[in-house]
Amino acid sequence: MFTATPTLMLVATFLPVLGALVLLLVPKGQRKTFEYGSLAVMLVSFLLSVAFWFGYDRSSDAVQWVLVKDWIPALGVKFSVGMDGISLLLWLLTTFIGPIAVACSFKSIEERHKEYYIWMLVLQTAMLGVFITQDMFLFYLFWEVMLVPMYFLIGIWGGPQKLYAAIKLFLYTLAGSVLMLVAILAIYFLQHKTTGGYDFSLASFQAMAPVIAQQSKTYQHLMALAFFIGFAIKVPMFPFHTWLPDAHVQAPTAGSVILAAILLKMGTYGFVRFLLPILPTATKELMPWFLTLALIGIIYGALVAMIQKDMKKLVAYSSVSHLGLCMLGLFALNPNGITGGVFQMINHGISTSALFLLVGIVYERRHTRMIAEYGGLSKTMPVYATIFMIMTMSSIGLPGLNGFIGEFAILQGAFQAAPWIAVLATTGIILGAAYMLWLFQRAMFGPISEVNTKMADLSAREVGYFLPLVAAAFWIGLYPKPVMDVMDAPVRKLVEQVNPGFHAAEALAAKQAVAAKLGMQGMAAPAHHEAAPAGHEAAAEGHAAHEAPAHEVPAHGGGH
Repeated sequence: MFTATPTLMLVATFLPVLGALVLLLVPKGQRKTFEYGSLAVMLVSFLLSVAFWFGYDRSSDAVQWVLVKDWIPALGVKFSVGMDGISLLLWLLTTFIGPIAVACSFKSIEERHKEYYIWMLVLQTAMLGVFITQDMFLFYLFWEVMLVPMYFLIGIWGGPQKLYAAIKLFLYTLAGSVLMLVAILAIYFLQHKTTGGYDFSLASFQAMAPVIAQQSKTYQHLMALAFFIGFAIKVPMFPFHTWLPDAHVQAPTAGSVILAAILLKMGTYGFVRFLLPILPTATKELMPWFLTLALIGIIYGALVAMIQKDMKKLVAYSSVSHLGLCMLGLFALNPNGITGGVFQMINHGISTSALFLLVGIVYERRHTRMIAEYGGLSKTMPVYATIFMIMTMSSIGLPGLNGFIGEFAILQGAFQAAPWIAVLATTGIILGAAYMLWLFQRAMFGPISEVNTKMADLSAREVGYFLPLVAAAFWIGLYPKPVMDVMDAPVRKLVEQVNPGFHAAEALAAKQAVAAKLGMQGMAAPAHHEAAPAGHEAAAEGHAAHEAPAHEVPAHGGGH
């Protein structure tokens, strides 16, 4: 087993792009070399990343495996990398999904194999880089670079309207990125005005929170909205979601898997890493609006998913609903909500990527995604139907599978912050169960057409890339503690950044509740004694020596 070090972190991160450079030297006709070569690179990157799961210090909320090198000193730009528990979980999710995305492409990609697998590897490094960077300039660089491979993956290997979907994705994300850049530069120059120096480090930006809080409300709200729109487009939140269904439907299966599992989490990660700790005051002031948009996304996404005739578009709109739930947890701004939101990012990456893979399987065999074209598939594809059932239950939050824990924590946190919004959000969960079960019933049961009787069940390769997803769904659902332990300290730190003194106030309230309870017990014990029937007075006196200690128990705070 490798020891987790900053150098190993960089190797695991940049190995895919190095693999892409090697594949550039391979002649175009060697399809198997591109397929198995890129798969091998992704697997090695994943295996290297596993060391960080075991090497992470769960008791610390600090950034670990830090490496800082001067890059552009005149601008205060450093090559600064490292991970805390939240970024570690998303970084591991990325290395975990990478080999699955490559393996599912072997049959579905029929042309330009060299370019396809090279772009997949470049995209992998760009996504991994976002999660390890501790410098705002470097973050923005990775953030923009990952847009280019996804544009080509959809624009070249996508469906009939691939160019429309790719350009829409590019323009939406670029518009959000420009707004985010404006906010970054505004804080950068405010920092120079305050400290006299230039520094793009994430820590220095977070340290600017008290200074930003002293600026005018207009300034704070504009900065918060610039970050909000930039990240909300990526999530996507209502009403910035319209690019997502087109991108999902037109993207190749692997593109949809990466988009759902990783790229959408860039937006939620941005809120956690930048908006909340850098602009906590403005975030709290705008919280009702943010919670309302999250609630609309939950219900709207579920209702639109319900009426879809295209299987892939249904899963795409389910992402709008599920990620609205993630945002509801994050904007609750309390430990339960943020823990649930981060946890649900991981869960969504597992369950929804599996659902897109399942849609891709039947599309490869029938070349249609229309739900009406299917029915009775469980008769000819029992293994496929079993995995479809497991991942459907995972998506709707069945207890024992990964989706339940995150949803429970989110609703718990949301109820503490805004009870009525939490109550209304449960309708989205109910609708989610309705549209997913209805999809399963229509596709798997009922009469089967002659053309569907000829559909082959899952191959060994297909079972191979589904098994890790199924295993992860059960593991997290049955034993979530290891994942919770990784994110616990960073979440507590984030809550303290947003609400200074939150945990001290919470501890004080708990002590006061215990003291009040003990006080009530102290009052109740004498009353009970005085209420003893008169006929028993002699017996009570005869046992005075025994009773005397009992009267003193409340004064000592003894537990009963």
